[in-house]
Amino acid sequence: MFLEHKLEEWVRNVTNKMALPLRVELWNGKHFDLSQAPPKVIIKVPQASALSYLLTPSLSNLGSAYVDGKIDIVGKPSEIISIGGELASNTLKQEGKFARIKRSFGRSKAKDAEAIRYHYDVSNDFYKLWLDENMLYSCAYFENGDEDLATAQLKKIDHILTKIRVRPGDKLLDIGCGWGGLVIRAAQKYGAQCIGVTLSENQAELARQRVAEAGLSDKIEIRLQDYRDVTGSFDRITSVGMFEHVGLLNLSSYFSKIRSLLADDGIAMNHGITSTDADSGETPYGGGEFIERYVFPHGELPHIGLVLKTMQEGGLEALDVENLRRHYAKTCGIWAENFEQHALQIQDIAGDRRYRIWRVYLAGCAYAFESDWISLYQVICTKAGRNQADLPWSRKYIYKA
Repeated sequence: MFLEHKLEEWVRNVTNKMALPLRVELWNGKHFDLSQAPPKVIIKVPQASALSYLLTPSLSNLGSAYVDGKIDIVGKPSEIISIGGELASNTLKQEGKFARIKRSFGRSKAKDAEAIRYHYDVSNDFYKLWLDENMLYSCAYFENGDEDLATAQLKKIDHILTKIRVRPGDKLLDIGCGWGGLVIRAAQKYGAQCIGVTLSENQAELARQRVAEAGLSDKIEIRLQDYRDVTGSFDRITSVGMFEHVGLLNLSSYFSKIRSLLADDGIAMNHGITSTDADSGETPYGGGEFIERYVFPHGELPHIGLVLKTMQEGGLEALDVENLRRHYAKTCGIWAENFEQHALQIQDIAGDRRYRIWRVYLAGCAYAFESDWISLYQVICTKAGRNQADLPWSRKYIYKA
């Protein structure tokens, strides 16, 4: 067969460049090993038409083939993604289709809300199975490196609230509040009056329930609302894992909106994923293409340089920038492990296709952070040009506790 001969040629080319503990098993009983070592990952090809996915093994092609059942892959997710990344980076050129490219989307509030619902309104029970007990779906903070996930997630919130110096009675706005973890902590521990906004109905419903159960309904309001429709003045503003949905062309207006909501002496924090490509291109070798198609519709990641530029254009001054890339690699790795431990329950809730999507996605994110393809930055900011006499002279206050 022509495609089978092409596969044999492809295997020779790959094994001349590297040895991978990978086996390819064909529908007719033949198999090809890409090293002399025992295989850690097995790709099962049930029919000849599926071979084309292997011959151009971008992360998008391999991921799509797996998600759509064109191929099956046996092995630990971390090893599957690692071998897939090695295949892509050693056999594809970062040019043309597989280069880091920028995407442009026609955006609107309705489209943004639809994209958020697609990602977050899977099922609250789905997320409960692999997140920590407080359901914090963003990068944890491993202060010492040996914390369990729940502890590291609470430390993340405290790290943020300490950085922005939340005081009793402060009005705090949390943009993209998720299931309410940050506002609950801000009200309970720091005495803040909080408003949390989200576009996810599932998140809003459970967040309100959790607020009521904590006896904090007098201190916290959860709104199903677009941040662009929020009015008022806030002493503190947080945005955690939300601005990835804003879009590169809208960053200046996003930061301008935050400025308009921030009190003159207020402090804000933006905590979000960034591209490590200097031109704010997407994750290489088809990784970004896969995420856009299956996981985060309309998501775009800016380089930290673009974040700081557009923040200044929006009338905000960056005071402190912290890179938490390896913290997110560790967070995603734990999520992926939790996901595997609850595989059968997740398949029952979400179905096999969505299970496959998220299995690849979580392990892929851990690999992308480890490989420095993407990063995570916390940026503290204030209104540009404000009097800073009330601000600390050093970062010591962040770690004093």
